[in-house]
Amino acid sequence: MSKINIMDFTKDELSSMIKPSFRAKQIYEWIYKKYVNSFDDMKNIPKDLREELKANYFLHPLKIATVENSSDGSKKYLFLLQDGKTVESVLLPMKKEQHDKEGRLIHHTRYTICISSQVGCKIGCSFCLTGKSGFLRDLSAGEITAQVLMIKKDNEIAQNRRVNIVFMGMGEPLDNLENVQKSVKIFSDPHGFSISPRRQTISTSGLSAQIKKLGEMDLGVLLAISLHAVDDKLREQLMPINRAYNIESIIKAVKEFPVDARKRVMFEYLVIKNLNDDIKSAKKLVKLLNGINAKVNLIFFNPHDGSSYQRPEIKDVLAFQDYLLKHGVLCTIRESKGLDISAACGQLKDRKEKEDIK
Repeated sequence: MSKINIMDFTKDELSSMIKPSFRAKQIYEWIYKKYVNSFDDMKNIPKDLREELKANYFLHPLKIATVENSSDGSKKYLFLLQDGKTVESVLLPMKKEQHDKEGRLIHHTRYTICISSQVGCKIGCSFCLTGKSGFLRDLSAGEITAQVLMIKKDNEIAQNRRVNIVFMGMGEPLDNLENVQKSVKIFSDPHGFSISPRRQTISTSGLSAQIKKLGEMDLGVLLAISLHAVDDKLREQLMPINRAYNIESIIKAVKEFPVDARKRVMFEYLVIKNLNDDIKSAKKLVKLLNGINAKVNLIFFNPHDGSSYQRPEIKDVLAFQDYLLKHGVLCTIRESKGLDISAACGQLKDRKEKEDIK
C-alpha cells in the first residue's frame, strides 16, 4: 500500500486517525512550527508511533526545483511534485525591516506568498501563460500548504512570523474548492501555521456559483476577483469563462459574499495597453462597483513570449487610478516585482520545460 501525505489532513482529521489523539497536535507543531525534515526528528513522539508514521505516511510532497532571485527581493519558486509535475509560487517582500534611530528593530520584513492550487488551469485566459499548457490536475491540500512551508523554511522565516497568503498562482482556486478550503483550515490552525483567515486571500476568475459556495463555508478569508474588463465582450476575449459566468453574475455573487465590515473585496484589473486602459473604462468600472465596499488593484501586464498584449504606459495607469480615486473608489497600483526574472505566472515553468526538452 502506498504511503499517504500527512500534510493532506487537518488536525481534527489527524486526531481521528492517530491514537492517542493528542499526538496529532504534537505532530502538527513539529511539521508547521519546527519545520522538521523527518518523523525521526519528532523527539517527543514515542519511537513505536514514529515507526508507524514512517510506515504509513510521508512528509514534504514537493521539493524545490528552481529558484529565481530578483534584484527587488522577490523570489520565484518552481516546485517539483511527487509525480514529476511542477508548479510555481512567489515570495514577495512587501515592507522592509525597519529600525529606530538607536538601531532597535521596529518590525521585521513583511512577506506575501503567492501559491498555486492546480497544475495548469482550465480557465484559458488569453493573457495567461499557465492556461496555454492546459489543465493536468488539482493540487491536494498538502501540496498547497507545503508551498508556504518550503518557502518559509528556505528563507528562514520563523514560525511566529506572520505572512500573507494569496491563492493567485497557477490554477483557479475555486475550481479546486474542497482542497483549497481544507488548506485554509490548515493554515489557520493555531497548532499549525497559525495564519489568520484575514491574512488569506482567495483570488478567482469569477466562478459565481463557487463564490456562493465559498461564502456559505464562512471561512473568514478575503475575496479577490480577477475582473480585467468592464463589459462582457472584452472580458470574453480575455477570459472565455465569462461566457459561463458573466460580469452581472459575478457582481451579484460578490454582493452576497460575507465580508468583514472592516475589509473590502479586491477587484484585480490587469491593465493592457490600448485595450482597457482608457478613462471610458474607468468610468464604467466606477458604475459597476457602485454599492460594493471595493478596492481596485491595478496590475501592469507582464509581457511574455507568444503574447500579443503590451505593457501599458505609466501615465495611462496613473490617470485611470486618479479617476477612480476622485469618484470614491479606493484604488492602488500593484508595484511590479520580479521584472528581471520570470515574473509572469507560468513563465518559469514554461522556460524550464523548454530547457529540459533541449
